Amino acid sequence: MASMPTVTDVALAAGVSRQTVSNVMNSPGIVRADTRERVRAAIAQLGYRPHASARRLRTRRSSTIGIRLDPMIDGISGSVLDRFLHALTEQADKQGLRVLLFTATSPEDEIIQLQRLNDGADVDGFVLTSTFAGDPRTKWLIENGIAFVTFGRPWGTDDVSDPQHLWVDVDGWAGLHEATQAAQNAGARRIGYIGWPSSSDTGEDRRRGWHDAMHERGDVTEADLVALEVVTVDGVAEGTAAMQSLRRTAGPLDAVLCASDSLALGAMIANPERVPVTGYDNTPVAAAIGLSSVDQSVGEVAAGVLDLLTGEFGGQVHGAPKSLQPRHQMIKPRLVARAFAAIPMEVLA
Repeated sequence: MASMPTVTDVALAAGVSRQTVSNVMNSPGIVRADTRERVRAAIAQLGYRPHASARRLRTRRSSTIGIRLDPMIDGISGSVLDRFLHALTEQADKQGLRVLLFTATSPEDEIIQLQRLNDGADVDGFVLTSTFAGDPRTKWLIENGIAFVTFGRPWGTDDVSDPQHLWVDVDGWAGLHEATQAAQNAGARRIGYIGWPSSSDTGEDRRRGWHDAMHERGDVTEADLVALEVVTVDGVAEGTAAMQSLRRTAGPLDAVLCASDSLALGAMIANPERVPVTGYDNTPVAAAIGLSSVDQSVGEVAAGVLDLLTGEFGGQVHGAPKSLQPRHQMIKPRLVARAFAAIPMEVLA
């Protein structure tokens, strides 16, 4: 069997030293452009691949990203993070990066896991999900100078533009605003909303999209909007109860929007008039039953996360230089409209 090409082979083919080959692979910015291209051409011609273990020992970089594996919520809305994780893993692999999964029982426990993985040089950076105002995880990572990007904005008024906190999020306001306008353009005037408590920053962001679009139309009062809204925690049973309450208090409805597909599925169960219902997250369940839903474009989110984590502003991953400029990406979701009630209501009941 032919031996694998070595650094020495690449150096001889490119007419440079072994150190120059190492610099091209680990610190390309310090190598002249023409020399860098010559070395890369030799690497491609010979099919050279650096030994991963030896490279980790030399560079203290593992080419690995750590992310907490969140528990499934109810098998419906919880699938969004699962789809994000798959997209992140697939796209990271194309960049020569691996994804390491770990579990934690709380934000405080997650910090313990972050420290353990960082101290052991097991990962170069982290991706955080489920952010909230005053998140202690991001504070700890910033204080310890560890590279990270969050799927979810910081939410605090003082740290949304923090140059040390890189983040990617989906514009929930835009998603519900578009969904509301689509219902209005279809002739709906009295559009109900089933959302989460105000303590949920994500839920409040989505609620404002519905609220602002309703106000912009100018044919409903604030009192109307109060009657058209029901707040509850997430879940199918909760969505059913909320829809029953909405029908009692709001009177005739032309359409109903929900903060999640779980709530929307519940609303469909308590919907004998078959009022059009729109969910949020575009889960497989929504596709299966013909439920219109707002898609979070998790593939774009994953691409944005990797762009920030490995690019110019990423800190440690791939050895990129740090920057003091604030960096974040806001992804615009899209409404996926489907023929309403593609399965008989009695199947849902």
